[in-house]
Amino acid sequence: MLDKLRSLDLHYADLEARLGASETYADPALVAKLNKEQKELEPVVTAYRAYMRRSRDLEEAETLLSDPDMKELAQEEYAGAKADLERLENEIRILLLPRDPNDDKNVIVEIRAGVGGEEAALFAHSLFRMYSMYADARRWKVEVDSVNETELGGVKEICFTIEGDGAYSRLKFESGVHRVQRVPETESGGRIHTSTVTVAVLPEVDEVDFELNPADIEMQVFRSSGAGGQHVNKTSSAVRLIHKPTGTVVECQQERSQFQNRDKAMQLLRSRLYEEKVREQEEAVTEQRRSQVGSGMRNERIRTYNFPQGRLTDHRIGLTLYKLENVMNGDLDEVIDSLITADQAERLRAGEGGQ
Repeated sequence: MLDKLRSLDLHYADLEARLGASETYADPALVAKLNKEQKELEPVVTAYRAYMRRSRDLEEAETLLSDPDMKELAQEEYAGAKADLERLENEIRILLLPRDPNDDKNVIVEIRAGVGGEEAALFAHSLFRMYSMYADARRWKVEVDSVNETELGGVKEICFTIEGDGAYSRLKFESGVHRVQRVPETESGGRIHTSTVTVAVLPEVDEVDFELNPADIEMQVFRSSGAGGQHVNKTSSAVRLIHKPTGTVVECQQERSQFQNRDKAMQLLRSRLYEEKVREQEEAVTEQRRSQVGSGMRNERIRTYNFPQGRLTDHRIGLTLYKLENVMNGDLDEVIDSLITADQAERLRAGEGGQ
């Protein structure tokens, strides 16, 4: 591991030198490429350099242990350096794990009401609000692509894009079935109902990542409308795309222009087909079940929101928090951080098992 880290440190120093050279700035594309590479390397190089400093501190403390006048101070420094080295070694192992190539991408999120009728639709809207507030707290941009509303303020389905640094790395574990247990706003008897909502999180895929054959796509245009047929446009600006080989259908109706809606629908179609292709490739490579956190299977019940108890439970990692109101107001970091940590631990175990 140390040989690899030394090599990364040398490469990082080379990048710094190249970025400091005046001739580099004549090529903006090269500057952007070098900056991106340097940013990706910086965490592991910083941890490696800290590790080497504490290694030297440990050696010096070990030498001083034989000096009676310095022994007590040396023992304290030795214990501190040893603890730091263990912590840094674990941090470096995590940083060296293969990165998901999609982690830095924007995301397309699809939320659909499942079992539970109007209550499921109301909760689907609550989840959209939760993710919007989380995105706002991280200064990410949210843009609704299409929405099918209900009369009571719920949504049967909503598709929206979140643009921001590392959006996919933070939200990719949200895919799955979300279960809610609460007394519905539409229920006067006070009985607790259980409803479900499905969430799909897709990385936004560029044309260079996944090429679509125009001959495979059928485009339909229609008039967009809000809840109950209100807000009907006078022109057919909404766009529906059908991918004929797979039967995949996407719609976009939020923009005023048919061309803008078509571009957004193409982006969504590309992302859906890309995700399906990646899933098929993963299943072809191995029939072993992927890590519980990372699988993102649509039919898995991943989380329960119990309103009477103010409790959130993520079933994949056994996490239970009694701060449901905060979570529904966008305070998702504790949940997401726990999922990322569990995924890293699983991948570390898998790596050690394969050695």
